[in-house]
Amino acid sequence: MANARKVAVLALGKIFVDGAYSNIAVNSYLKEADLTPADKAFATALIYGVLDRKITLDYVISSFVKTPIKKLSPFTLNVLRTALFQIMYMDKIPESAAVNEAVKLIKKSKESRNSGFVNAVLRNVLRAESLLPTGDSVKDLSVIYSCPENIIESFINDYGNQTAVILLAEALKPAPLTVRVNTVKTDIETFIKEMPDSVAVKPSGAVVINKGIDINNNTLYKYGHFYVQDTASQTAVSVLSPKAGDRVLDMCAAPGGKSFSLALLMENKGEIISCDIYDHKCELIKKSADRLGLDIIKPIVQDGTVYNSDLGEFDCVLCDVPCSGLGIIRRKPDIKYKDFSEFDGLLTIQKAILNNAKKYVKTGGKLLYSTCTLRKAENENIVNEFLAQNSDFKLEYSHTFMPHIDGTDGFYCALLIKK
Repeated sequence: MANARKVAVLALGKIFVDGAYSNIAVNSYLKEADLTPADKAFATALIYGVLDRKITLDYVISSFVKTPIKKLSPFTLNVLRTALFQIMYMDKIPESAAVNEAVKLIKKSKESRNSGFVNAVLRNVLRAESLLPTGDSVKDLSVIYSCPENIIESFINDYGNQTAVILLAEALKPAPLTVRVNTVKTDIETFIKEMPDSVAVKPSGAVVINKGIDINNNTLYKYGHFYVQDTASQTAVSVLSPKAGDRVLDMCAAPGGKSFSLALLMENKGEIISCDIYDHKCELIKKSADRLGLDIIKPIVQDGTVYNSDLGEFDCVLCDVPCSGLGIIRRKPDIKYKDFSEFDGLLTIQKAILNNAKKYVKTGGKLLYSTCTLRKAENENIVNEFLAQNSDFKLEYSHTFMPHIDGTDGFYCALLIKK
């Protein structure tokens, strides 16, 4: 039987050293490891917990070692991180067990020489009276909420200190498993009866499942009775409100959730062209649409920044552009560690896609711009600039979904009407 803590340490090495996506690393290591369901859950909690709290954990470790943290071997460092996470944030794990298991793990590795070092650091942590700063400077907030300073500054500039702190706290809370019921095959009431621990939360069709499930092996999933999608995404798509029989264009469709929601709103009647620049992603959309029985969805390989006159005009166009993703940090903590300068590079792409999208909207038609970020530079600013340059469009509705207010991921949408 594999060791859950070792699996977590190895997966973290793949993420931090090799730059692997966390979901891919987790799935790969858990698939290969001979772990019980309980140990798989424990390993997953450790991996994502360390990802969530990396800045905080590294601050504490740095306080108890003389060597710069960057010079510690990745394996030893990740053993320390996982043990420290258990001590600080997993109440059900005895502190002694966290320390002893970490030392055992090191002793059985090629870095056994570091066992005394790991034991000393963790024992000193247990004896410390305080571990974290208590101030409210950006530097202190970065440590307390394990978030890079430039992201914190972005939140403060857009929403003020108080809201920024709330957003930081929300980003560390576990994200709910929210699904959309496929009303072409079933209805919400029937689904809730068939799916244990599920609760309807929104009239749009969003349902929260309060217990962890193996989605890919779930019978209702295989039969196409639901797909995973946050309430904010579902609600934003409903703002576009396509009718049965409409022609709809989804400019940046992968992995397909919004196209599926559009199809449900249209009662699977009409036509949806779902675009992505990669053929394999279009294949994934097609595979999921087939599972769901949504045959009005037609995935095509198409660059959202390039106009294709062959597509013609549409009643509704969805423009869910690539973004920084700062509204979904709680689901994808990897986002926090990206180079912040890359986010500003997205603005050019977002503007290009939106300005291309307008060419497909028929007179009287609707255009929905959306992102899963909370940066105003990627949201309101983009839309306001577009409106200033395109007098033939008017703003009908806009909303920023805030986790602490709406109970959803951070999300933005703006509905534009072509006059």
